[in-house]
Amino acid sequence: MRKQTMDRDWIATARTLSEALPYLQRFSGAVVVVKFGGNAMGDDAAMAEFARDVVLMRQVGVNPVVVHGGGPMINEMLTKLGIKSEFVRGKRVTDRATVQVVEMILSGLVNKRIVQAIMDAGGRAVGISGKDDDLMVCVADDPELGFVGRPVEMNVQVIRDLYSAGIIPVIAPVATGMADNETFNVNGDTAAGAIAGALQADRLLLLTDVAGVKNAAGEVMTQITPEEVRQMTRDGVIAGGMIPKTETALMALDEGVRAVTIMDGRTPNACLLELFTDHGAGSQIRSTEPRVKPRVR
Repeated sequence: MRKQTMDRDWIATARTLSEALPYLQRFSGAVVVVKFGGNAMGDDAAMAEFARDVVLMRQVGVNPVVVHGGGPMINEMLTKLGIKSEFVRGKRVTDRATVQVVEMILSGLVNKRIVQAIMDAGGRAVGISGKDDDLMVCVADDPELGFVGRPVEMNVQVIRDLYSAGIIPVIAPVATGMADNETFNVNGDTAAGAIAGALQADRLLLLTDVAGVKNAAGEVMTQITPEEVRQMTRDGVIAGGMIPKTETALMALDEGVRAVTIMDGRTPNACLLELFTDHGAGSQIRSTEPRVKPRVR
C-alpha cells in the first residue's frame, strides 16, 4: 500500500531523477563499453548491483556492452587441477593446458554467471567470447608468454546485432588466432579497449579496485588529458598495474572512443554515478583534440 506522506528520502530520490534528465537524454542511443572485473566479480551482492545498473542503462536507452575478466577464478581452477604457472617479467606464461582452463572458466563459468545476473535483474543478455563470429582475432603478444593474444582484427557486427535487438552482450576475452585456429587469452582491459575502439563507443568504463589515477600528491585526478597521462608515466607517477589501464585508455581514444573513465567498481552504482550525475566517478581521460574518426552506430 502506498504511503500518503512524503519524507525527505523520497523527495531527494525524485529530485535526483529529475536532475538526471539531461544525462539520460545525452546518453540515449550511446554505446558504453564496461570492463567488469576485480573483487566485485566474486561478491554476489556486488554482482547483482552491477547487473541492475547495466539493466537500468539499457532501460533508459543506453547500449551497454560488458567485457569481463576472471583472473581469481582461473587461478583457483589451475590450483585445483595441479597446473603450475610460470612467470616471465611478472606475466603468466599461458601454455596450451593453461589456455584451455582459461577458456573454460571465462567463456563458461564467469560469462554465464554475469549473463544470469543480468537476466535475474530483468534484462536480456547473451554471452559470447572473442572467438564467436571471429569477433576478435589475435597474434601472440609476446612469444615467451605463449597463448597471450594481442587483437589485430576486430569484427564487431555481432555486437551491434545484439544491442540493436535490445540484448546486452557479455563478452569473454578469449580470441581466435590468425593461423591454425589457436585460442588466445587476452587481457580483459585490452579486449575492452579494442572492442570500444572498433565500436567507436561513446564511453569506455574500466572498473577496477582503485579509486582512479592519482597525481604525485596521491590525489585522484577527476579529469586528465592524454598528454598528462604520458607525462605522468614518464615521471613514474603512473606505475605498476595502472600503466596497462592507461595504455588501454590512450589506445581507445586513438581509435575514436570519446572518453575513458578508470574507476572503482566497488563504489555503489559506480556506472550510474559516472554517466548520469554531475559527480562522476574515478578519473576520466578525454582528448582535447577533435575526434579523427566519425562515430559509427
